Amino acid sequence: MEKRVYQEWKGSNIFLCGGRLFFGPDAKSVLLTVLLVLVPVIIFCVFVARHLFHEFSSYNSGYAVLLVTILFTVIVLFLLLLTSARDPGIVPRATHPPEEDLCYSSAISADGSRQTPTLQIPRTKEIIYKGKPVKIKYCDTCMVFRPLRCSHCSICNNCVEHFDHHCPWVGQCIGLRNYRYFFMFVSSSTVLCIFVFAMSAVYIKFLMDGHYPTVLKAMKKSPASIILMLYCFIALWFVGGLTCFHLYLISTNQTTYENFRYKAEGRRNIFDNGCLNNFMEVFCTKTKPSKNDFRAFVAAEASELPSQYYSNRHVVEETDDDTSGDPRAKVEDDLDLGGDLLKLSQRRHYEDFDEEMGRERSSNGRRAPDTTGNAVSRSDVRISSRDRRSGSWDIAPESLSINSS
Repeated sequence: MEKRVYQEWKGSNIFLCGGRLFFGPDAKSVLLTVLLVLVPVIIFCVFVARHLFHEFSSYNSGYAVLLVTILFTVIVLFLLLLTSARDPGIVPRATHPPEEDLCYSSAISADGSRQTPTLQIPRTKEIIYKGKPVKIKYCDTCMVFRPLRCSHCSICNNCVEHFDHHCPWVGQCIGLRNYRYFFMFVSSSTVLCIFVFAMSAVYIKFLMDGHYPTVLKAMKKSPASIILMLYCFIALWFVGGLTCFHLYLISTNQTTYENFRYKAEGRRNIFDNGCLNNFMEVFCTKTKPSKNDFRAFVAAEASELPSQYYSNRHVVEETDDDTSGDPRAKVEDDLDLGGDLLKLSQRRHYEDFDEEMGRERSSNGRRAPDTTGNAVSRSDVRISSRDRRSGSWDIAPESLSINSS
C-alpha cells in the first residue's frame, strides 16, 4: 500500500487529521497556551462580566462587555490555530545532494603529501541579491542550499524559509507562511489582556461607588477582579513586550534570528525596504502556497546520486597523454587494508603494466627493454608507490632508477 508524504516525513513534526494539521514536536504546549487564554476569560465572564450587565447608563450596554470578550477570545484562539497548525514555510528535502554542485576536492595530509581527490559539496554558494554578492549555506540534513533568510530549526529538524524563531508557546516554527498570524495572535492577546484588566478595574470602581466605599472592601467583595488584574498585568509584560519588539522587527524588515545574529556579527541589514514597504510586505502580500503536499503519495525515486559520492573508494583523475582530445579517464583506486598489493586499473595499452613490472622487480629490480628494444621512460607511464598509504601519486624509487639508467 502506498504511503503518503506525512507518513514518511523525516522531520520531527506531528500530523493530525490525516496530514491536514501540521504541528511541531512540542505541540502539547499549544494546550497550555489555550488554557492560559481560556481559564482567565471564563473567570472574567462568570465573576465580573455578568455583574456589569446593568451597571452602565444604557440598560443593555453591559452585555457588550461579555460579547466583546467572547469575540476577542475566539479571534485569539483562531489565530493560534493558524499559527501552530500550518506549514511555516518548510523547504522540501532533496533525496540526494545537488549533482550540479558536486566537485572534486583534494586536501593536504599531515605529512605534506597530496590526498586523492574526492567528491564534495561546497559549504557555501554565492548568489546575487540587489546587485550584491550574498553567500548561502548548504544544509547537510536537507541536502539543499538554503534560500536567503532560511535557517534549519534544530527542534523541528526542517529548513524554514524566512525563519524567525521556534516558539514553544505555539509549538511551531515561525517563518514565511505563519509570521503574519503569529504577530496578529500576539497583538490580539495584548488587546484582550488590556480589555480584561480595564473591565475588572471598572467593576472595582462600581463596587466602591456603591456599598463598598473602600478598596479593601471592594477587593473582598470581588477577589476575582484583583486576581485577573494581577494576571493581565504580568501577561502584558510578555505579550505586550513581544508586540512592541515585533513591530520594530517588521518596520526594519528583520527576523528575530537575524536581529540577534546581525548584532553579534556587526552586519548591515540588506533587506530593509523602508518602513511602509516593510509593513506592506508582511500584511498586504498574499501568503505563498506550501511547497509540501503532505497528503500526496510518496513518489518513486527519479534519480540517484553517483555512486562515487557514497563509496569509500578514492577517485583519481588520470590525464590522457594522447593528443586526440579525449576527456580524462577516472581510475578507481582500491586499497586492500589487509595486504600490501595495490590494484590499479588503467586503460588501453597500460592494462598489463603492473603485472609486467612485478615480474621484472622479482628478477633484478630493473626495467627490461620491450620487444622493440626501447626502454619505457617515466614520462610514458605513471607508477604509484607500492607502499603508498597517503593516497598521493608518488613515484616509486624503482621507476626513478630505471629512468636514470
